[in-house]
Amino acid sequence: MISLEINGKKHSVDVSPDVPLLWVIREHLRLTGTKFGCGIGMCGSCTVHVDGKAERSCQTAVGEVQGKKITTIEAVGTTPAGSAVQKAWVAEDVPQCGYCQSGQIMTAAALLGRNPKPTDTEIDAGLSGNLCRCGTYQRIRRAVHQASKMMGQGGKP
Repeated sequence: MISLEINGKKHSVDVSPDVPLLWVIREHLRLTGTKFGCGIGMCGSCTVHVDGKAERSCQTAVGEVQGKKITTIEAVGTTPAGSAVQKAWVAEDVPQCGYCQSGQIMTAAALLGRNPKPTDTEIDAGLSGNLCRCGTYQRIRRAVHQASKMMGQGGKP
């Protein structure tokens, strides 16, 4: 049995330690906000937080994250950065098809968690590994800036 803490709840799953975290999250725990994109860690759709750091869950073995705090898109809004990013995403009307958005939001929240006032260059570099087939990158950048401002105002839009 593998013991995990996901979104503040303890879970035990009967899987091999080398099973990707993505499959445990989606198939065993039925938390389907974390998406399967490319399966090789290149698109960012499967991004979750492991101890506050953005990680590709398709490339993270579940055995590697025992004893660590894992946050998925379902709970990122409980963090100051995650809440601000979600509000800014809506205000800026970021999603088009929406498939990549959970990974984009998770990566943006991790970026703001470590750098609450990023520049355009820092935003572009911080989110460069997340692909958006619809090309909403300009709206994503605006939303990250807006979330940064909201964090400085106690989360108010």
